[in-house]
Amino acid sequence: MRGNYTNNCRSKITFLKRCISDWTDIATKNFPIDRRAIYNMLRLKFLIIYTFFVLTIDTSSSSTTDRPATWSFSFGDLSLFNIPKLGRSILENVRVVTENPINIVDILPRVRDVDPGVLVDSHLKTPALIKKYGYPVEVHHTITDDGYILELHRIVRDGATPVLLMHGLLDSSATWVMMGPNKGLAYLLYDEGYDVWMPNVRGNTYSRNHTKYTTKDGRFWDFTFHEMGKYDLPASIDYILVHTGCEKLHYIGHSQGSMTFWIMCSEHPEYSEKIILMQALAPVAYVKHSKSPVVQFLAFFQDPIGMLLKLIGAHEFLPNNEFMTMFSQLICDEDTFTLDICSDVIFLISGFDRAQANETMLPVVLGHSPAGASTKQMQHFGQLKRSGHFRQYDYGWLRNYWTYNSVSPPEYHLENTRNKVALHYSQNDWLATPVDVEQLHLKLPNVVGKFLVGYPHFNHLDFVWGVDAHDLLYIRVLRLMRLVERGEL
Repeated sequence: MRGNYTNNCRSKITFLKRCISDWTDIATKNFPIDRRAIYNMLRLKFLIIYTFFVLTIDTSSSSTTDRPATWSFSFGDLSLFNIPKLGRSILENVRVVTENPINIVDILPRVRDVDPGVLVDSHLKTPALIKKYGYPVEVHHTITDDGYILELHRIVRDGATPVLLMHGLLDSSATWVMMGPNKGLAYLLYDEGYDVWMPNVRGNTYSRNHTKYTTKDGRFWDFTFHEMGKYDLPASIDYILVHTGCEKLHYIGHSQGSMTFWIMCSEHPEYSEKIILMQALAPVAYVKHSKSPVVQFLAFFQDPIGMLLKLIGAHEFLPNNEFMTMFSQLICDEDTFTLDICSDVIFLISGFDRAQANETMLPVVLGHSPAGASTKQMQHFGQLKRSGHFRQYDYGWLRNYWTYNSVSPPEYHLENTRNKVALHYSQNDWLATPVDVEQLHLKLPNVVGKFLVGYPHFNHLDFVWGVDAHDLLYIRVLRLMRLVERGEL
């Protein structure tokens, strides 16, 4: 059946290509120049769609086994997804609460035994999660220079040294607390006597407001991680220091949360003076050697996928909406046969280590992530992969010259990061590979240590969600903070 399906897809693709070719010939011969331009533009859009449909959807199933049919999304020999069809409508076990204008999706009880606390946590916002476990919490807001309204979550310890925790790509402040006390880094820092602040960058679940635009406006999504580093981090740091009366703070960033820090220092070098110690968990800058299938896909299909996503109006990439929450909970509750598949999907972009994955908590993870990002932001990652540079967004040579006064986008100045930096990396990281981390290491002027996690399979998301992250990583993070505070490092 696989062969028949593949042949069928190929025949449809061949037919589509022939139609495009014939249509172009007709347009060229029968329409004036202005009409030809219009038709050639439409032809290009159809070519983009054709490129996308080369990634075939396999619905094969075997009549001789009980193995369920699967949906797979593949390119060549690379299989991106392998999700079993559940054999029932996804609406059978859900209730849509239409009285709430946000249209919250709720999950009705199922026959399978699931820890009620896990399902509750998957629905709770970050402040509610913190409050549930008995920690003091506050919600704050600050406005960036370009009008984005950011939400910051705080585990309050007045008078203590502030620590800023910055989440990674497609993530939010929830990443620091969703694993619960004794596991979440935010709780551990508070227990060690710190005042913990967790900002949310523009476009994620908690920072979807602007002084002028709404999320329905494409201009709201006209940003990458460049604007996060240039505007979001300075606004957050200034707000925290003014509110607490402190002159400096600790900074801990995961993944993109480290990348935005390098960008902030490149654009605003003076902010290095406000940092006691910056610790980068799975540090990202260069991604030339990234093994992530998603990043490789974005790099390979840089132009077609960018135009296609704009064509269909996808300004937001992977939003954390009610449907995604419903889908994740339907297929990822404990004791279902789809649990392993869920692990593969959630870790697809960053790598996967089954031993460190807390599979019981996957409904919570998927209830909070992906938390939203812009299409342009994801394109920027693809550009960095393809170019091998750490530089600003590439608009093409003509618009680059208009925007940057150069045909190429400018490189970020890593040498402007003058504060002390500690780099924590792992061998099994698909995004922050050891080779790319070393390139970053050589460019930073004040690295106090480059630390390899002492477990070979530790991966990109284990830095925040790993079962043994406390013993393998967080103890060292806390020790480095104390050493720097005492002037011993």
